[in-house]
Amino acid sequence: MRCGDGFHPDRRRILRGAALLTAGAALNSLFPAWAQNVSSGVIPEGKFLSGEDIRLTIGHSDLSIDGRVGHAIAINGTVPGPIIRLKEGQTVRLSVTNTLAEDTSIHWHGVLVPVQMDGVPGVSFPGIRPGETFVYEFPVRQSGTYWYHSHSGLQEQEGHYAPIIIDPAGPDPVAYDREHVIVLSDFSFIHPHRLFQKLKQEGGVFNYQKQTMAGLLAGRDQTLAERTEWAKMRMDPTDISDITGAVYTYLVNGHGPGDNWTGLFKPGERVRLRFINAATQTIFNVRIPGLNLTVVAADGLNVRPVVVDEFQIGNAETYDVIVEPKEDRAFTIVSEAVDRSGMGRATLAPRAGMSADIPPLRERPLATMKDMGMDMSSMHKDGATAGMDHTKTGDAMAMPVPGAAPPRVRGSDVMGDMSAMEGMDMSMRNWMNAPQVKMGPGVQMLAPMPKDRTGETGQGLESVGHRVLVYRDLVALEPNRDTRAPSRKLEIRLTGNMERFMWGFDGKKFSDKPEPYAFRKDERVRVSMVNDTMMAHPIHLHGHFFELAQDAPVGHMPRKHTVIVAPGGIVQFDFTAEPGDWAFHCHMLYHMHAGMFQVFRVRPFAGGAA
Repeated sequence: MRCGDGFHPDRRRILRGAALLTAGAALNSLFPAWAQNVSSGVIPEGKFLSGEDIRLTIGHSDLSIDGRVGHAIAINGTVPGPIIRLKEGQTVRLSVTNTLAEDTSIHWHGVLVPVQMDGVPGVSFPGIRPGETFVYEFPVRQSGTYWYHSHSGLQEQEGHYAPIIIDPAGPDPVAYDREHVIVLSDFSFIHPHRLFQKLKQEGGVFNYQKQTMAGLLAGRDQTLAERTEWAKMRMDPTDISDITGAVYTYLVNGHGPGDNWTGLFKPGERVRLRFINAATQTIFNVRIPGLNLTVVAADGLNVRPVVVDEFQIGNAETYDVIVEPKEDRAFTIVSEAVDRSGMGRATLAPRAGMSADIPPLRERPLATMKDMGMDMSSMHKDGATAGMDHTKTGDAMAMPVPGAAPPRVRGSDVMGDMSAMEGMDMSMRNWMNAPQVKMGPGVQMLAPMPKDRTGETGQGLESVGHRVLVYRDLVALEPNRDTRAPSRKLEIRLTGNMERFMWGFDGKKFSDKPEPYAFRKDERVRVSMVNDTMMAHPIHLHGHFFELAQDAPVGHMPRKHTVIVAPGGIVQFDFTAEPGDWAFHCHMLYHMHAGMFQVFRVRPFAGGAA
């Protein structure tokens, strides 16, 4: 989990690199075959990595973005790295050689592997030392769209990521004529350790979209009274993203908006687009003006088709969509940053060199009281709230957790009616709402009235005027593998201090060495994640798929490995514990780096090995 010193290219090296990039062929040489500027969508044999033995080398490289050259950490010399294409049922050996001067690693995101192959230094293996080679070997137990990336320091921010496509052992239930892999990411020419240092020094340092006096006079955004109240709480409603388009360029397959990566199609084809969000800190809102998007898979697993106009994709999530362009014209693929400070842009077209209109950035969103977990509209007539109803949030400490403190009464346990509520401390520092949280400078607030927001669109998408995917639209195509009811429930609070850039679970940073969350092999547990911060967190559990606990046909709850927990929101999932020590963390890399990381420790039942 520690950072190395990184690599700082000198000016002469950058100039030499820029001089070499004057020709289009040289530009394309920095990209793997699948990600070059124009893609046919048909990747010839030999242009992706497959088979039983695959070799990867991690090293330094240049990266050209819209004509500007920067430093990257590359896989086999390219950013993104090469596609690995596997077949369900095979066994694969991946030899990873580290040519850096610091440790590295690879985590196979969403791929179910033995714990010792999971690739998290200090948790499941020691990491790959400079000059050494580590061999990962595992059976391929699934199919779908996944990806792989570093779990060492901040290397992922520098380009250490790439796609994995796993073809099913039998017929694919998704029919398509052509496919494109679309990797979304963010890149800064400022070194990631410097970005992290700036975040620690000043909250909102990259937010150039704050409210102004001109906006107040024009009647935009908040009123003076609202601004005054928010200022008293030391809250900024425009603080949607930690790092913004002020210093980020948003990439599609390693290409900036000006480079215009293009995927080809023939009118009338069914085109499968495999979207992967490999961004460090950016949640994207994705749409293709003029085309419907039929969502057919989420996090690699098939879902019943859902037709939408736009979807939000959190860090580390994947979505497969089908589009059917019938016209002989180009379409713009828009991946707009959630704070609307910039966008990634690419094109679907019948021929190379075509482009379509690029829509302007939409008005940036503002956080609301709901994002503080203070949504009074969720009040029931008896005075209780959805966020305080144990049938919806999970009774956090009702069942003993091995190694945990004894159960204590939550503040919400006495919220039976309005009269009881009137006697309660409804401030954002009422520790009784979450007695398991370690209060301190890393806990800026506790959401007093959190609610399940999985049926809502993401921030800023509430009134876009078209259909936006929400989690409650997702229904698993194949039956869930384990339909047992959970035997116990566990509440985990997502905590932080945005001004000090401190993040954790239950008020503890990973550097505080908290006790892992403990589970028994094969037990079914319902985990309730409550977001006590005003920022969305894409939370990832290694080594498992979990079922989102929501209304769905029996046995068909959607299965995911990563889920966005909205500000002031609650997400519940059920999972079956697999033995091992598994990382559990926010997939915003700087949040994880600042402490929002924990371990799910799963051990055999009594009588087994410890």
